[in-house]
Amino acid sequence: MRMAISRFNKLKQVYRLVMESYAQPLRGEAQKPPVVGVNESAVTFIGHSSFLVQMAGRAVLIDPVFATRLILLRRQRRPGIKVKDLPRIDAVLLTHAHMDHLNRPSLRAITREMRRRKLPAPIAIVPNGVEDLVRDLGFARVEPLKWWEQSEALGSITITATPAQHWGARMFADTHRGFGGYVLAAPGMATLYHSGDTAYFEGFREIGERLQPEIALLPIGAYSPDSYRRVHTSPEDALRGFEDLGAQTFVPMHYNTFRLGREPMDEPLPRLMAAAAEMGIAGKMCPLAEGDSWRSHPERTTPALGGSGVPVFG
Repeated sequence: MRMAISRFNKLKQVYRLVMESYAQPLRGEAQKPPVVGVNESAVTFIGHSSFLVQMAGRAVLIDPVFATRLILLRRQRRPGIKVKDLPRIDAVLLTHAHMDHLNRPSLRAITREMRRRKLPAPIAIVPNGVEDLVRDLGFARVEPLKWWEQSEALGSITITATPAQHWGARMFADTHRGFGGYVLAAPGMATLYHSGDTAYFEGFREIGERLQPEIALLPIGAYSPDSYRRVHTSPEDALRGFEDLGAQTFVPMHYNTFRLGREPMDEPLPRLMAAAAEMGIAGKMCPLAEGDSWRSHPERTTPALGGSGVPVFG
C-alpha cells in the first residue's frame, strides 16, 4: 500500500511539472558551434546538462538532448546547437539513464547525421548497466565503464568514469543501472570534469585529488523541495563541491531548461553568483547561455561568449 501511494505521488508530481512546462513559449536561439584548432579546446553549452566538448582535435558530446519534449515534459529553452551544425562527433558520453540525460531520439539523430555526411559513427561511453539502452542507435560500439575505470578510445584523450551520489534507474525498477560523471584529460589541454547529476558528497574531494580537474561542469538546479538535495546539488552545495575539487573554472548546468524542481526557474543562477561573490570566487564562475562557449587557447584561457512504467526525470 505504501509503495502504491508513493507511485501515485510521483505520478502527481510529474503531471504537475508537465502542465507547468507549457505555461511559457520556448525561448532562445541556436548558434553555430566554434571552429576549434587542434591546439585549442572549447566547451559549448547546449542546454540543461548537454555539452559539446572539443579538445585535442576530437569532438565529444556529453548527455546530448536536442528534443523539445521528454515524452510529455517540454523544455523551456531551445538547444544552443542544432544537430545539423555539429562537427564530426567522435564519442558520446552518457552519465546515466534518466530521460533528461539519455534521450534516444537525440542519440539516433546524431548517428544518422554522421551517416548522412558519410562520417564514421561515434562510439558511446556509458555507465555499466546502460549498454542495452543505446546498442540499437547506430553507434560504432558501446563501451561501459565502472567508477574509476578509464577509456583511451579517443587516442590522446583519457576518459575516466567518476562516482556520484544519485541513482541510475530508467523506470524506477531497473536499479541495476550505473551512474556517475566523467573526467576528460589530454596533454596540453585543460582537464574537464562533468559530474552528471549528483548531490554533494565526499567524492568531490577524491575526484579532485586523483584527477585534478581544472574546469568543472556542475549542476545547480532541481534542489527544491529540500528532500531533492539527497540526489541534486543546490547552488551552495555545488560551490562546496567546486571548492573540494580544487578546480579553477565553474560552468553551471542542470538549470533553466526543464522544470524538474519546485524552485523558480530563474533562481539557481543568481543564487549561485551571489553565493560565489560572498565566498570571493565570483571570478571563477563561467555561466554560459545556450550556444555560448568557454575556450582555451595556447596562450590564454578565457570564456568566449556568443559563440514502474513511470519515467524518471532529474
